[in-house]
Amino acid sequence: MSTFEQYLQSQAAERDAAGLTRRVVAGVGHQAIDLAGNDYLGLRRDPAVIDAAVAALEYFGSGAGASRLVTGTWPIHEDLETALAEHLQMESALVFSTGYQANLAAMTALADDDTLIVSDAHNHASIIDGARLSRAAVEVVPHGDLAAYERALQERTQARAVIVIESIYSVFGDTSPVAELADLAARYDALLVVDEAHGLGVVGDHGEGRVASLGLAGAPHIVVTVSLAKALSSQGGAVLGSDLVRSHLINTARPFIYDTGLAPVSAGAALGALDVLVERPSLAKEVREIMGELAAACGVPTPAGAVLSVAMPGPREALAAVDVCAAHGVRIGCFRPPSTPDGSSRLRLTAHAGLSAKDVEHCARVLRTVSR
Repeated sequence: MSTFEQYLQSQAAERDAAGLTRRVVAGVGHQAIDLAGNDYLGLRRDPAVIDAAVAALEYFGSGAGASRLVTGTWPIHEDLETALAEHLQMESALVFSTGYQANLAAMTALADDDTLIVSDAHNHASIIDGARLSRAAVEVVPHGDLAAYERALQERTQARAVIVIESIYSVFGDTSPVAELADLAARYDALLVVDEAHGLGVVGDHGEGRVASLGLAGAPHIVVTVSLAKALSSQGGAVLGSDLVRSHLINTARPFIYDTGLAPVSAGAALGALDVLVERPSLAKEVREIMGELAAACGVPTPAGAVLSVAMPGPREALAAVDVCAAHGVRIGCFRPPSTPDGSSRLRLTAHAGLSAKDVEHCARVLRTVSR
């Protein structure tokens, strides 16, 4: 056995011993109630969304065919960008093939070696990787610690600064002090980048996200990133900001320049889901109400969005709870190190609009059992 194979084998053994081995498992079908996925508005199988995807597939073909700067930009990309900018109340948008790529693009194009990135300790891996690739100085501050953010900005020696946060965090489901950080960024001549992956479609009277719901959208010092793979039940991502920001990304962001454009079928699905959300803004309120019932069953405070985190004693207990729920026809997720920023093990539950009252009642009954 080669040295490299020995290394891989030893790593696998360590993961198994710690209860941290991950496996790819195919979907369990339609029998289980899904409280694990990110289809927050329940639109993945909505007829209008499927029709929009099929129409795009039939008209534009199976893929974009090239990078956006060659021949991979199609009218449906521009339609989606216009619709996203309007819904999130930003000046313009630029669509990417994934939400991960959108965050990589924002970090690497908006920061350089004369920039300080002030990053929350609970930020998503895509933000962390983008910050590392940017060549900027990076200061990771304690989660939500406004004083730490301000100290980092006060002591910076770089010409520019970027604060980067998530509006709703994907592991704990808690929120950032967005308004306070927007004020801080303005006072210290910094840019605030807000990842709305878990805010779009869920937060605000119309699912416009936290930045817009606070009246901050369109401010010149604020940039928003989104995923199209959660509330919009498709695939892809986008960066939203001023026209100047969009032009800068088109000309400098490697994840845009060197990547094949978002498949038109995905753009069509996202556009269809956005149309449904515009027509039925009550979906955002519905998913939050369902989350309130699930949170009460688990004995934890109701989060602002559709993500609920329940602490467990360890990884094996978390996996056991997942199995118990599955046995009762409820699919939940769990996060274990290194996916959790604080090294804990947690059940991760997500709410979905469209669940029947009977389904929610059944889920609550099962969750009361496992959360104890």
